[in-house]
Amino acid sequence: MSDVASNKSDQDGASGGFVYPGLLLPFALIVACFAAWGISTDLTAPMVNVFSSVFDMSAFQAALVQFSYFGAYFLLAIPAAIINSKFGFKGGVVIGMSLAAAGAFLFFPAAELMTFGTFLLALFVLAGGLSIVETSANPFVMSLGPEHNATRRLNFAQAFNPIGSNIGVLMATLLVAPHISEAVTKQGMSEEELLAQTSSELEKVMVPYIILGILYLSLAIAIAVVKIPKNQRMEETDFSGVEPGVFGRLIRNKTYSFGVVAQFFNIAAQTCIWTFLPFYVQYTLGASKSEAGWWLQLSLISFLLMRFVMVWLMGKFDGRLLLTIMCGAGVVFSLVGVLLGNVVGALCIAALSGCISLLFPTIYGVALTGVGKDTKFASSGLVMAIVGGAIAPLVHGRLQDATNPQFAFVFVLVCFLIVGAFGVYSMRHGVDLQAQEKESTDA
Repeated sequence: MSDVASNKSDQDGASGGFVYPGLLLPFALIVACFAAWGISTDLTAPMVNVFSSVFDMSAFQAALVQFSYFGAYFLLAIPAAIINSKFGFKGGVVIGMSLAAAGAFLFFPAAELMTFGTFLLALFVLAGGLSIVETSANPFVMSLGPEHNATRRLNFAQAFNPIGSNIGVLMATLLVAPHISEAVTKQGMSEEELLAQTSSELEKVMVPYIILGILYLSLAIAIAVVKIPKNQRMEETDFSGVEPGVFGRLIRNKTYSFGVVAQFFNIAAQTCIWTFLPFYVQYTLGASKSEAGWWLQLSLISFLLMRFVMVWLMGKFDGRLLLTIMCGAGVVFSLVGVLLGNVVGALCIAALSGCISLLFPTIYGVALTGVGKDTKFASSGLVMAIVGGAIAPLVHGRLQDATNPQFAFVFVLVCFLIVGAFGVYSMRHGVDLQAQEKESTDA
């Protein structure tokens, strides 16, 4: 009798807990991956400004950095889903981290060759690996505990991503930006002096990526050796096969389809904010590249703080409501930034990072709710939407070249409007996960 009661208690604990018993270490290692790929994403964003100076390019040309980086996410998402189907989520994370490490190490030969194209290739391989990691890690985290709090668990894991983001920007600000000369400074240099200066600058660009490669390889090894205990409830959500008609079912699922569109514009807004905020403060406030880097750091601190605030608020309010409210705030802040080219406008543009803090994991969790055995391919579709980060900087960069860095943030305003529309739609047609979690807790 006592054994029956004990088993029932264990089952209740497993169904009502945040993470299934015995899975805390794997959960912690996967959360570390969220922070690790945040370093790369936000180390790369300031590189648009850096490469525009090193290779003397327009904003549109320099935006090819983000096109190469986020384009890899689009191209590798479906292969990532196939890898997950064959090797599982854990295998996907290990393979992805290993490929990302290889891409990071490619920065060494790229710095020696001193051509923009080789850096784009290194970024593509790095981002391709991280595409596999994200396609695997997001649903992996959701499968490590009960479905009713899967979105909140993903928000918790994603809250560590901006820690990595801040580290990435700090690395760019301290290790790279101070060593990059303005284009005006190079105008009086001879060909030999210019070659030596370019070589020196590209070596500074290489250093943080070599550090990243070591980190990614270490994580790949750690995750490969850790044992994941069998858990029946986890296995119910970790499907190894793909049933026929998966793409048709996903397209007909309106919440999922709209979620993919919303994720595209969410990543579009995020990438443009972090890529073009330095240009904005240089244009409106006359800031130097180094000072602009600190503005980006401030913006990412707001992103970090709001992530944890939102995880707490999601325990009290529907995540879809919070998403809609934050998108509304994003529209207002974008408009103020476009109209006021001063410190107030710059603060509003910097605050946009706080507005996007909960968007990715909330869109991801809401869109995947109820897709069942199609989870792995559904996950790849949401990761493919990250291609918004490849296309949007080209649009924003072209708009900036045609007008100015201040007016170009109209594009970000439009992105917030579209994501906000998804929030409204999902509240009207989706499942109230917050209510589900309360019912489970009460039970």
